Amino acid sequence: MTVQLPLYNEMYVARRLVDAVCRLDYPRERLEIQVLDDSTDETRDIVREAVEHYRGLGFDINLLHREDREGYKAGALAAGQRYASGDLLAVFDADFLPRPDFLRKAVPHFHDPEIGMVQARWEHLNRDYSWLTRIQAIFLDGHFIIEHAARNRSGCFFNFNGTAGVWRRQTIDDAGGWQHDTLTEDLDLSYRAQLRGWRFLYLPELGVPSELPVDIHGFKSQQHRWAKGSIQTGRKLLWQVLRAPLPWKVKAEAMVHLTNNLAYLLMLLLTLLVFPAMLVRHGLGADRLLWLDLFLFAAASGSVLLFYLISQAAQRPRGWRRALFLPALMGVGMGLSVNNARAVVSGWLHRGGVFVRTPKYRIEADATVRDGGASRSWKAKRYRAKTSASFLIEGLLALYLLVCTAATVALQMWYWLPFLYLFLHGYAYIFLLSVTAARRRGGGADLVPAGAS
Repeated sequence: MTVQLPLYNEMYVARRLVDAVCRLDYPRERLEIQVLDDSTDETRDIVREAVEHYRGLGFDINLLHREDREGYKAGALAAGQRYASGDLLAVFDADFLPRPDFLRKAVPHFHDPEIGMVQARWEHLNRDYSWLTRIQAIFLDGHFIIEHAARNRSGCFFNFNGTAGVWRRQTIDDAGGWQHDTLTEDLDLSYRAQLRGWRFLYLPELGVPSELPVDIHGFKSQQHRWAKGSIQTGRKLLWQVLRAPLPWKVKAEAMVHLTNNLAYLLMLLLTLLVFPAMLVRHGLGADRLLWLDLFLFAAASGSVLLFYLISQAAQRPRGWRRALFLPALMGVGMGLSVNNARAVVSGWLHRGGVFVRTPKYRIEADATVRDGGASRSWKAKRYRAKTSASFLIEGLLALYLLVCTAATVALQMWYWLPFLYLFLHGYAYIFLLSVTAARRRGGGADLVPAGAS
């Protein structure tokens, strides 16, 4: 068994990750740990000291440092695999903390020779840190509690999430290895492996805590990378999926999975057309169209609310209370449409690209309660995602929607207000967070646009 830890400039969380992996409850003589460090800052010294410490305690732990960082995270994993001794490869990003029993629970499933990868569920160390982290957590809960589980149980393709999973080495080799012509090397390899006939297994009961982005620019950068990479993977592999001898439901679901981010283009278009549509409705007579509008609103929004409501209800005992954030979640989803629409267009036009990592600051559960708010000093720490010019467009759209809302009140079209509020709230929230984050940069430095996690 080999555990791979791809790192790039992670001075705040690198040691925490190495400590957690060295606490794994697994026979030491059968466990190899690879620290794949591409760092250019103090992280190199932190990692070197940690590796030397644990090697002195008898751990089989090795440090691999690359100077060129070719292929970013995919390149680091491929380089480490060349020296790995294990037939199974577990991967953990810098912000994850596997519990001691992780391998004990994941490895036995590989007794089935058809299993090529086992994926665990993400949990969140700083879920309740802010409104932004609460909303992100609900987004990810929907993905892991409902989407992954449904795809796995129905026999459809689902993907390795880049971390908190274990691969069979033979599966990686058979699928063509790690490749970096997309920004989602995990999604790319997952589809290539399943096209080769390997089965994947999702373990919702096996959770691995991780740290959510607390900076809006880090969050937007992460969303941009995921959206762009999924479109790139669709361009690369969707035709192969459609031509493969697979059940129709697998092909249909794969098409939705790999192209779902196209919806952000439609969301942006809807934002621009909402006011003209209001005026048309008003001219035709609101009473005649009221029930049709309510039906369309319920169909479009109710299904999304139900999706995330179920994901929260499945988490006891606080799941129902978290459902109070669902309207805010819908607004943020709409507010991301500019950022992610840009990613979709870029992914459709370009292959590969620069892997911009998401900064981590070691913010853990209930940190603000324990230290009286001192954890918010992350704003003075190093590492920041670069500010995207998209926030200017988001601000203009927020202003446009504010005018639409005022016009709605003036025309007494009261039943449009909830619909407009979701749009206005989303764009205004994203814009205001972007502006305030840019003003509070202080001593933090922008990330060099490259990374491995």
